[in-house]
Amino acid sequence: MSVLHLDSNNFEETIKSTDKPVLVDFWAEWCAPCRMFAPIFEKAAEKLDSAAIFAKVNVDESEALALKYSVMSIPTVIFFKNGAEVARRTGALSLGEIAEFLK
Repeated sequence: MSVLHLDSNNFEETIKSTDKPVLVDFWAEWCAPCRMFAPIFEKAAEKLDSAAIFAKVNVDESEALALKYSVMSIPTVIFFKNGAEVARRTGALSLGEIAEFLK
């Protein structure tokens, strides 16, 4: 499955309308660590798609979501289950760290 691109129009519905956990990467185009992390997140979405839904939120386009979830640094990955935040990590992660995050 490919990575979903979420914004304030589809974010809540996406994280609440699935039984699968949702892993959301909050990022921005100007962020060098975000650009470095992007291919790793994409690869995780391919390899771990049976375990979770992978999505991205551009903080410049969806400032309200970044504020609502208190995203202060990017990249920040937030793990949602049943529509609620259960964990978060700030900074670029490895594929192994993402897999561990989902356990």
